[in-house]
Amino acid sequence: MRLLADADPARWIAVTGSLGLRGRRHRKAAIRMLLGQAGAAVGAPSTGSGTRPGSGFGAWALSQAAPFLMRKADGRVLVWTWKAEPELIVAMASAQELTPQVRTARAMMPMEYDDTEEFRNPYLGSGEKLVVPLPQPGGPGQASPPPFATYTWDTGTHLITLQAVCADRERFGTVMSAVDEIARTLRTVDEVSLGESGPVLRLPPA
Repeated sequence: MRLLADADPARWIAVTGSLGLRGRRHRKAAIRMLLGQAGAAVGAPSTGSGTRPGSGFGAWALSQAAPFLMRKADGRVLVWTWKAEPELIVAMASAQELTPQVRTARAMMPMEYDDTEEFRNPYLGSGEKLVVPLPQPGGPGQASPPPFATYTWDTGTHLITLQAVCADRERFGTVMSAVDEIARTLRTVDEVSLGESGPVLRLPPA
């Protein structure tokens, strides 16, 4: 299974398709924002500038390895950043096998993750959308988590997720429609053996 999505090239830069100097700025911005959100989730301390210790070097190192890691992920991860301002927002789509451990982890998520609304995708069917413009603040010395939105679809065998993280709370609402557009085009493609008819899109039941 591979992921496909149609992101407006006038608005988004595909990070997972860039190599070398091309797209380096957008790639570094995406990795830095993803690292920052992950650090906030585990309570990593922040520096006075609002960034985390070593985040600059870590973002640079991961930006060099990211395209190869994404390629190794076999099309199950897609990442985009805002073309005009790569530090503003990053969106990442992923496909994860629904193991018993994954289902258990989802069942144990904080209560704020229960406040979802229905979001329909013409390829994946009915899913869930969660918008958190004001995440719960961290403790003393911890940076405040950035606003984010998460879209999820349960295909029965995989969990398809699109998550967008924004660096500007005031502008978060203005870019959500562009994220919705990506979410509506997200789809899976089944890989077929040589000699078969070709990629097949999974469509929801009639």
